[in-house]
Amino acid sequence: MVEWRRLLGGFLVWIFLVVSLCAQSGKSSSVSTRIDVQPTQLVSAPASANWLSYNGDYTGRRYSALREINTSNVAQLRAEWVFHAPNSDRLEVTPVVSGGIMFLTSANDAYALDAQTGQTLWHYSRPITEGLIDDASQHHNRGVGIWHSRIYMETDNAHLLCLDARSGHLLWDVPYTDGDPNYGATSAPLVVKDKVLVGTSGGDDGVRGFVAAYDAETGKEAWRFWTIPAPGEFGSSSWPGDAWKHGGATTWMPGTYDPELNTVYWGTSNPAPDFDGDPRPGDDLYTDCLLALDADTGRLKWYFQFTPHDLFDYDATETPMLVDTMFRGQKRKLVVEANRNGFIYVLDRADGKFLLATRFAEKLSWASGIDQNGRPIRTDAQPSETGTRICPGMVGATNWYSPSFSPDTSMLYFIALESCDIYAKKPQEFQRGKTYYSTGVRRSQGDHNQKILLAYALESDKPEWRYVQAGEGHSSAGTMTTAAGLVFFGDDTRSFEAVDARTGKPLWHFNTGQNIAASPMSYAVGTKQYVAIAAGGDVFSFALP
Repeated sequence: MVEWRRLLGGFLVWIFLVVSLCAQSGKSSSVSTRIDVQPTQLVSAPASANWLSYNGDYTGRRYSALREINTSNVAQLRAEWVFHAPNSDRLEVTPVVSGGIMFLTSANDAYALDAQTGQTLWHYSRPITEGLIDDASQHHNRGVGIWHSRIYMETDNAHLLCLDARSGHLLWDVPYTDGDPNYGATSAPLVVKDKVLVGTSGGDDGVRGFVAAYDAETGKEAWRFWTIPAPGEFGSSSWPGDAWKHGGATTWMPGTYDPELNTVYWGTSNPAPDFDGDPRPGDDLYTDCLLALDADTGRLKWYFQFTPHDLFDYDATETPMLVDTMFRGQKRKLVVEANRNGFIYVLDRADGKFLLATRFAEKLSWASGIDQNGRPIRTDAQPSETGTRICPGMVGATNWYSPSFSPDTSMLYFIALESCDIYAKKPQEFQRGKTYYSTGVRRSQGDHNQKILLAYALESDKPEWRYVQAGEGHSSAGTMTTAAGLVFFGDDTRSFEAVDARTGKPLWHFNTGQNIAASPMSYAVGTKQYVAIAAGGDVFSFALP
């Protein structure tokens, strides 16, 4: 009898394993039949059922055409599922969704989830890299790019990986720096036509920045644009001696793309060393710039520099949003950026012509305004040996967390930070494996940091509305707007919120219990709309009952 029971038990276990394997096989088959993202799909805008890139589409506007969740029913939103990433307590990822499959990253790991349930379909794991410094040593990763049935991600030590979207298997691995530990990567790649565009972090650590493009099929490098000119090239006068080798201008956030102009728009970071301008006299091109690059060749079409000779760490890596709208009485193709230096900029994206700058930071001491050519009118504020109070502070009046733009309201939405810091300067020689700030900043006593959700019409000199946050200014959460008149964002008290896009009236919130350092997105499976955001080490997905 005992032996019979053992045989029966073994048979039942065998049946269970066969059923489980069949279920897994069916799941894999389901993924394989649903993932084949065509380049024509990547060009389509706005985002709808699928959210196919970090910003949803090439425009960078983070605007969803989905309407099921609206101002009348958003208060009924509930959490459908929560996915926990075990190797991070600060996810900065925006998920990508195609055909009901969600792809996301955490450190050097990638996951495919059922977007309806949050169930893991596959998991690619890669160890974090030891010996990195500064931002790269925190192993942040903001997501993937997708092309046909392939997934692309950057690693903390600046490798570009290509994974099979159906299984998570590694197809190829291309290092795109020379292994210098001062280089890192924190971005999501941008897929344009048949190329995968990547950048690096390390602008505070004395690397030479670049944007590079790789063949999406083979991983072969197609082009590379160096953001610090070499000796003899235009703009090299700011970089005496070997300073050009360590000048910064890294490209640590994804750019945007205009298919009609075949132009990629990509922001660059601060110069290095950060707070000592003596080793880098002049404007320090192409730091703190928006670059317009030919998508096929990487050739520079034009550039615009927001903060020449930056002494304050005012990276220009904030998302450049592509907006087609009436501006000053005529239809214009614009690029719009709420910049870390405290001003909103409006440029013509065909030729880079400066059109308007609007101050949005109330605490702003480094400049008194912007002149008719778009250059700042500088004050005498600069870092000093004893320390100088300068506003905005080092993390900027806004930062990498995503803005959004609604064509329905013709308004720009972004999170601003009111802050000041004491900037100190001390000369420093560059050393491989060390940061290159030339000292740093400390908190300005008596100054209260405060986050504010702002809504601006492009031609207005003041916000349409302000939604002041109650926290201490620690969140790094972005925004998303929808065709149903909502703005979703992570607030400064660990909650995910929705407000009325026209008035800023709060309509719904969900307390995640964790700091939010990511930007929201939306997708649909069938007719059901979901809204998702990462908070702490978790990804939350919400829907109506």
